[in-house]
Amino acid sequence: MNGDPTETTAAAPEDVATPAEAPEASPQDAPAETPAEAPAPSAEPVQLKLRGLHHVTAICSNLDRTVSFYRDLLGMTLIKRTENEDDPGARHFYFGDSEATPGSIVTFMEYPNMEQGAIGVGVVHHFALRAGSLDELSAWHQHLNQHGVQATEPINRTYYSSIYFRDPDGNIVEIATDGPGIVVE
Repeated sequence: MNGDPTETTAAAPEDVATPAEAPEASPQDAPAETPAEAPAPSAEPVQLKLRGLHHVTAICSNLDRTVSFYRDLLGMTLIKRTENEDDPGARHFYFGDSEATPGSIVTFMEYPNMEQGAIGVGVVHHFALRAGSLDELSAWHQHLNQHGVQATEPINRTYYSSIYFRDPDGNIVEIATDGPGIVVE
């Protein structure tokens, strides 16, 4: 992979067959061994349904600094310290809640010599972490500012309130309240 996390061997989206177009699998397509934890195939047709966001992965230049920010300042649990499976040698750390609940996980891959990114099409603008109430959000605002992190004042977004700030690598982070909530139209 040569240290570029954007390189991939996966097919481009237009090259991926939709479930209706997918060719029948042949015996040579099957893996040599099935992992022990793999569920047994079901006789029922598979229902395609996304169950929410699993995790977000960002790139950082210094994981020690990132740990100080996300674990020590924001209080997230450092779940795992590992190497990037797609780029051995590149460190890859996982943060989340203490149970590593899917949806709570933010991971960072370390590339100290990579150029600073630019906001544009095809780039994630920000990711949002959750706070339970407006009082908690206000406390986060005060906590961040007391620790030298410039955060916006709480903003009423109709469906929730939030603050925005940047992590040490310039990623925009939002903390948003759960309520009052977004209603399905």
